[in-house]
Amino acid sequence: MTLHTRAALRDDLAPLGIGPGDIVMAHAAVSRVGPVLGGPDTLIAALRDAVGPAGTVMAYTDWDACYEPLLDAAGRVPDEWRGHVPPFDPAASRAIRDNGVLPEFLRTTPGALRSGSPGASVAAIGARAEWLTADHPLDFGYGPDTPLAKLVEARGKVAMIGAPLDTMTLLHHAEHLARVPGKRIKRVEVPFAREGGVEWRRVEEFDTAEPVVADLADDYFATIVEDFLATGQGQTGLVGDAMTIVVDAAAITPFAVDWIERRCR
Repeated sequence: MTLHTRAALRDDLAPLGIGPGDIVMAHAAVSRVGPVLGGPDTLIAALRDAVGPAGTVMAYTDWDACYEPLLDAAGRVPDEWRGHVPPFDPAASRAIRDNGVLPEFLRTTPGALRSGSPGASVAAIGARAEWLTADHPLDFGYGPDTPLAKLVEARGKVAMIGAPLDTMTLLHHAEHLARVPGKRIKRVEVPFAREGGVEWRRVEEFDTAEPVVADLADDYFATIVEDFLATGQGQTGLVGDAMTIVVDAAAITPFAVDWIERRCR
């Protein structure tokens, strides 16, 4: 059996355009990378090696809340359940399990930071982790002044390492920016862990669980990425055994905004 090492995975990333000083938002289906000596921690270490001391690695964490089935039609938690819902704590709340193991491994890597907007939260480690995760707006956490907006501003990259193309979180930023009518809005009560106890706050966001408007297919993010790659932009190759796509955040975001606007006006 061949085991993928930290050095080998680092060397796989370089031809895909990931290099010193880059900010890279990583999505990974770690099992598709194949047998890795050291598991997900090795993949994270390889990404950090590729970007070097001046670079940063980030991942979308969300949070493992699991209480939304309790919500009423107004997005409130019934009184009889409020004392039982664990509050969101950026330093302790688990990353959502739906996105694979990489986000939680990155979140718990020594030195990593996590942003404070629960459903839109990201974890980051490296030179610009503090900047990326600081002052994350609680409402509309995928819009301006958010980690995703900062990724675009810094001309960072997104690496889809064996991950389905329709899971590219950056495209929620494009959904926010797109000027189209009828966007779905979600309003949910969220408990926050504070020094004085639990603070409940209603959070408002475009609904990221479904397409932002009704006319779009459930997996339309994948179509956007495929159409972007068809223009000759982006890089593809193997990281370990995983087919990997790397795109520039500052290039795919306006492409996606235009794509959405042309189909939804």
